[in-house]
Amino acid sequence: MKKTHIILLLLIAASIVVLISYTGDLTTYETIASAREKEGKFVNLIAKIDKTQPLVYDAVKDPNYLTFTAVDTLGNSIKVIYHNNKPTDMEKSERLVLKGKVQNGQFECKDILLKCPSKYKDNPNSIDKSQTTYSN
Repeated sequence: MKKTHIILLLLIAASIVVLISYTGDLTTYETIASAREKEGKFVNLIAKIDKTQPLVYDAVKDPNYLTFTAVDTLGNSIKVIYHNNKPTDMEKSERLVLKGKVQNGQFECKDILLKCPSKYKDNPNSIDKSQTTYSN
């Protein structure tokens, strides 16, 4: 074999190794039902707060304990326990990404990411200055 062929094969092999190593970092989102099937394994849930159930957080008594009920798009719900400060404006968020694992029928959350609230959507009452017309 020529040196160029060997170098080309090594580059292809290195590319395959890099691609395989990145596939472990791909994030998939689970439903509550599928997270329950993977009890004890780290998963990412997309859900929202069930506003019909109480949200328990007392910043004075225990600022590192938050519990609430999350509901997914399929209507399944689960109790979430988060051992950290409550994220600001969590109740206003349209969706939450909950990172953690199901243990003993409840979701032990390690991290909460908030999806942008609707305040960033277009306001129909605002004036669009880019379409201003001028007349002479």
